[in-house]
Amino acid sequence: MAFNLLKGKKGLIFGALNDKSIAWKVAEKAYEEGAEIVLTNAPFALRLGDTEQLAKACNTEVIPADATSVEDIENLIDKTLEIFGGKFDFILHSIGMSPNVRKGITYDNLNYDYFLKTLDVSALSFHKILQVSRKKDALNDWGSVLALSYVAAQRTLYGYNDMADAKSLLESIARSFGYIYGREKKIRVNTISQSPTPTTAGSGIMGLEGLMDFSNRMSPLGNATAEECADYCVTMFSDLTKKITMQNIFHDGGFSSMGMSRRAMDVYSKNLDECCEFRDIDFKDITHKFEEF
Repeated sequence: MAFNLLKGKKGLIFGALNDKSIAWKVAEKAYEEGAEIVLTNAPFALRLGDTEQLAKACNTEVIPADATSVEDIENLIDKTLEIFGGKFDFILHSIGMSPNVRKGITYDNLNYDYFLKTLDVSALSFHKILQVSRKKDALNDWGSVLALSYVAAQRTLYGYNDMADAKSLLESIARSFGYIYGREKKIRVNTISQSPTPTTAGSGIMGLEGLMDFSNRMSPLGNATAEECADYCVTMFSDLTKKITMQNIFHDGGFSSMGMSRRAMDVYSKNLDECCEFRDIDFKDITHKFEEF
């Protein structure tokens, strides 16, 4: 059910690749809530994805742009202003990529050229978008800018690799730019730390299926879905959250506040019992053979 939370608002959404993308769900939900939107993604991603299909459903346009290129971002902002006939109200940064993760390179053996690419695509692009938007005075007062993050920015999670460093930088940029944008234009800048979600990009993370099961068992409310994240993003774009800025907001069913849950302990205890059982069997077998000898 729609509530017209974004009626009269306009926004730019980065990263909608296919219907598994959180950005895709946000675009659908924002449009449903009354917003006008413009979609953008890297040219190669547009060739691989279904963004044009989403654009038709949301009655909008897709502007190709490499988010690591200041020149592309400048062109993107200019065209977005032209399409909207003036300033707009919100931006979603839903971009992340690690060549090290894609190629299975572990954190203790990183390719540093790949590492710099990870930081540029996943974090520095956020700063570039904010900086260009500010210089062009593209956002209305009391606008809202969001970037999607993950708890690996604060905690070490196996397999998340150099993306954890990128998310840490992303959140720092939100705080630093949030102060400047808030002071000057009352524009709020936040990150949302989402549960592990089986998006196209997220599926490249080592052990994602096990991680999702673990976090779901740990979280008292369970994992947050892409659709639920879209609902939260829409709320953060709306006037209901005008005084929230420079925050990393956890949207993870409570995972980030947990140490151990009963459901996770049940699985751990079961596996521990099995390990002890196998250990005792092996020990008895070795003892028996020793006695025979």
